[in-house]
Amino acid sequence: MPSHIVELKQPSVTDPSPRQGELPFTLQDLKAAIPAYCFVPSVWKSLFYFFLDVSIIAGLYALAYFLDSWWFFPVFWLMQGTMFWALFVVGHDCGHGSFSQQKWLNNLIGHLSHIPILVPYHGWRISHRTHHANTGNIDTDESWYPVTQSKYEEMHWSEKLIRFNLLLIAYPIYLFKRSPGKKGSHFLPSSPLFRPSEKWDVLTSTFLWTLMMGFLGFLTYQFGFLFLVKFYLAPYIVFVIWLDLVTYLHHTDPDIPWYRGDDWYFLKGALSTIDHDYGLINPIHHNIGTHVAHHIFLNMPHYHLITATEAIKPILGDYYRKSDRTIWQSFWRSYFSCFFVPDTGAKVYYQSPEK
Repeated sequence: MPSHIVELKQPSVTDPSPRQGELPFTLQDLKAAIPAYCFVPSVWKSLFYFFLDVSIIAGLYALAYFLDSWWFFPVFWLMQGTMFWALFVVGHDCGHGSFSQQKWLNNLIGHLSHIPILVPYHGWRISHRTHHANTGNIDTDESWYPVTQSKYEEMHWSEKLIRFNLLLIAYPIYLFKRSPGKKGSHFLPSSPLFRPSEKWDVLTSTFLWTLMMGFLGFLTYQFGFLFLVKFYLAPYIVFVIWLDLVTYLHHTDPDIPWYRGDDWYFLKGALSTIDHDYGLINPIHHNIGTHVAHHIFLNMPHYHLITATEAIKPILGDYYRKSDRTIWQSFWRSYFSCFFVPDTGAKVYYQSPEK
């Protein structure tokens, strides 16, 4: 196993850790406060959400095809792109093993959820594992981690453009090139993201992703590029914006600390995220805005996160973070103030070039 890859394993709630004394509570305290049923996935409930999303997506496609009107397409793009994002969240549960306790079912539904929206399931699942194992760690986190001030000053203008200006459409680029300072692709088993034993998982998802690209190419050949734009490309862009927006907001905030070296450990890093209220979108994208509890207990099904959050809030106290701002207020605040962190320091915060 390459030395730079950190295995994702939910820390034992009974293993003592001297560094946990830095917090006034332990992982055991948090778990004990949550009803036991919250940790057990229901296959039928998970399948219900999957088929609900698929049914809504199919219904929107039928309606758009029936109306075939330019006055409806902008509404269709927004709604369908949002449902693509909801379907991604179902696949996200599969990647964490919180969809069911059957690995084969998680992999099956994960592929059915992710491949149609051009996400290589296993490649993404493994890189996301690295993210969860290293959340809040400047040196080893995988996605939406801060660059240092010196790295920021060295970045080419094109890299800054994508990272800081076009960040809401950066996800497809990330799949091929990862984040600044990291190498590898989500499609190739030779990427430093993966272990040798994961070769066939990665190749399977890459093969299915390629078939999906071929299918989209066939549709374009048969019906024209405008057909692809109307029925797939525009909703896909909305989906990418949703994915980038939500993940950016949960990990990019001027009030969230980042850690280096021995000052970091799992529970502290897991608390370096922030919950957001998406209003009417909350149930549509399966309450993924309840992100703090998700990072502490990553194998918890999405439909139990709200219950778990309410249970641990009294214990977390000020360590629990939830934004009181609207989504767009939070986005613009981070967009204009979160560029880099200092080159030194065990606990640091985002800064902007003006400071």
